[in-house]
Amino acid sequence: MINYELDANGIATLTWDMPGRSQNVINGESCAALFAAIDKAVSTPEVKAILMTSGKADFIAGGDLEWLLTATQAAELFERTMSLHHALRKLETCGKPVAMALPGMTLGGGLEIALAGHYRVASDNPKARFGLPEVTLGLLPGGGGTQRLPRLIGIQNALPLLAEGKKLKAADALKLGILNAIVPAGTEIQTARQWLLSQTAPVQQPWDTKGYKIPGGAVLSPAIQQLFMAGNAMLRAKTWGNYPAPANILSCVYEGLITDIDTGLKTEARYFTSTVLSPEAKNMIGTLFFSMGEANKLAARPKDVPVQKYSKIGVLGAGMMGAGIAYMIAKANITAVLIDTSIDAAERGKDYSKKLLDKQVQRGQISQEKADAFLARIMTATEYSTLDGAEMVIEAVFEDRAIKADVTRKSEAVLNADAIFASNTSTLPITGLAQASARPANFIGLHFFSPVDKMPLVEVIIGQATSDATLARSLDFIKAVGMTPIVVNDARGFYTSRVFSTSVLEGVKMLSEGVAPALIENAGLKAGMPVGALTMTDEVSAELVYKIDKQARADLGAAYVEPAGMKAIQKLVELGRIGKKAGKGFYDYPENGKKFLWPGLTELFPVAAQQPAIEELVERIIAIQSLETARCMEEGVLTTARDADVGSILGWGFPPFRGGTISQIHSTGIAAFVAQCNALAAKHGERFRPTATLQKMAADGTQFYTR
Repeated sequence: MINYELDANGIATLTWDMPGRSQNVINGESCAALFAAIDKAVSTPEVKAILMTSGKADFIAGGDLEWLLTATQAAELFERTMSLHHALRKLETCGKPVAMALPGMTLGGGLEIALAGHYRVASDNPKARFGLPEVTLGLLPGGGGTQRLPRLIGIQNALPLLAEGKKLKAADALKLGILNAIVPAGTEIQTARQWLLSQTAPVQQPWDTKGYKIPGGAVLSPAIQQLFMAGNAMLRAKTWGNYPAPANILSCVYEGLITDIDTGLKTEARYFTSTVLSPEAKNMIGTLFFSMGEANKLAARPKDVPVQKYSKIGVLGAGMMGAGIAYMIAKANITAVLIDTSIDAAERGKDYSKKLLDKQVQRGQISQEKADAFLARIMTATEYSTLDGAEMVIEAVFEDRAIKADVTRKSEAVLNADAIFASNTSTLPITGLAQASARPANFIGLHFFSPVDKMPLVEVIIGQATSDATLARSLDFIKAVGMTPIVVNDARGFYTSRVFSTSVLEGVKMLSEGVAPALIENAGLKAGMPVGALTMTDEVSAELVYKIDKQARADLGAAYVEPAGMKAIQKLVELGRIGKKAGKGFYDYPENGKKFLWPGLTELFPVAAQQPAIEELVERIIAIQSLETARCMEEGVLTTARDADVGSILGWGFPPFRGGTISQIHSTGIAAFVAQCNALAAKHGERFRPTATLQKMAADGTQFYTR
């Protein structure tokens, strides 16, 4: 696990190189090896200095989350954490100089171990990042990060790294004082050795020296007190108290830094234990790490299909979606052919990429030369003949079956026989669209989300005739452009649009029941949604919601069931209040001012004298989404809980602390969720009635997840 070498100069080199793994991680085995190596280096008189480095491209990737979650008892986890603290304190207080040579990525527990060294030198590696991103998985640093980092660089500089999980490039880490030096790749060990050999006196950490003061001010100084007051207020406004990790991080820093380092580490261990065992952390780790990792590794990809490499991809329609898709294709070093009805329209679509690149050049994120080369990979055209040689074409034209059928035929006329045709539709069934194709086995749905350059999800929709090879090759494309796929079977609204609409319409239904508009909006935020239902309806347009429902009514005939809240949507549309794009919807949008709830809402939907508790509204908003997801599972639209959870968080912003729509059911308990839904159905209607599968699972104790 950790190779130990002592040279003639008395330098003990501890090299992390875990066998059978691409990266070093902190787990039970590596901790045991680390503790033994530290004990040996500290207690051996011949050892005059200690150097720690990695035999892999990166230093240490962080903690092994599978190992972390094996500790289910607080006492066991606290002891594990304190064992690491004791070992690192032994290392940094032994009097011998300790240097850390960091070849690449140094994140989470890896950076915490590096902070226990007296000197940190990093390779000039453009891919390397330094930070403590534990909060993004619902955790807090448990290896001393909340105590050493603010003592090293100051509380004000440390809090964004701790509470927001920001990752730094080497140059920025050097500027803050996290690193002592950056050297050409491959020379970091030599530089660390030179520093060690130059030390002639016992070495101490700053916080162990007499007269030490925290850089930038102590916790109880007026400026830092104001920082904590503002930080707490901003955190509450942003999270509504739903995420324990960032609040616990603030408490760790505040409480730990008014004491000595050893007491501070015990404080951190207590908060770390509490946070790891919280349902929020388990939900976030389960979905954002394990399930998302499986999705990104293409767990749904059919086997025995050769990996498809892409060199040219066509994009039909240069509107916002098509322009965004072209940007992601070009970003992956693939030629994108952007086609529209006029060259001016196609160039406007290309200009979307130019504006994004111009901003990156201004910020120093990319050179002008690279930006020019990037832009050159986007070709604009009006002729379908330019698609010749493309391995795939993605249409992003209007949501009109006739238009989509027309571009399908024109594209297939020039494409090779094995080329894939993908539709970016968000609602129209893929099997129906594929009827226009001469090769429906090569037809698939790839539903991107707007804005494409910021939304990482692609919903892959399998039509009745879609072949396994087409699915596999499409997943290869998604991986090539660095996005995350979920795979669903064909159905009206697929998965994401279908379930997302239930959240929006439930909020609108509350309005028609007499619930105060502001209460509905706040209930959405308290539930953990990105915005309230009325705001979201204005963003996507009430007119679009109404048109989709109108099409469903026409297609389904006698089988059509009017969704909750649709009558209220219709009223808004009839008044011309179709949403933000029109400057008026549930809100008014003045040209030079902040939006505000339309005063006429209370006349159109009178407010009831008795208002429900906000918790009841939160329950409805969350339950309806999880219940509709369960229906998708029962109907076979979804085949894995993994795709349900990943899709809900990445697709429409279902609260990450709940783990996704299926994990939310598990957090509640399936039997308890069934009882909750039955109670809601009795009070608010049959849309809340639990499915037969849910009732069976509640009875026999089975679950959606097997892990």
